[in-house]
Amino acid sequence: MDVCDICGLPKELCVCEDIARESQKIKVYTARRKFGKLMTVIEGIDSKNINLKDLVKTLKTECACGGTFKEKRIELQGEHKKKVKNMLMKIGFSQDLIEIK
Repeated sequence: MDVCDICGLPKELCVCEDIARESQKIKVYTARRKFGKLMTVIEGIDSKNINLKDLVKTLKTECACGGTFKEKRIELQGEHKKKVKNMLMKIGFSQDLIEIK
């Protein structure tokens, strides 16, 4: 049986990721890329407690766009600020701590 190093609970019952989601201050904004293309950037998600690879995959699927994560931020192609905020709230992030610029 796998046990979480942080909380000591079995991996199936681990609550570390849920607790981490509720306490993170996240910034969502758009930036211009080459040739005037818009890109949605999500910053402030702690990669130690949350699996960014799965989160990026979920966001890309919901927004129907391409994207990646690098340098502790998620980049999605196109403007998806409102969709991203709604998705992050569904996943469990606190609405008060998600800032849209």
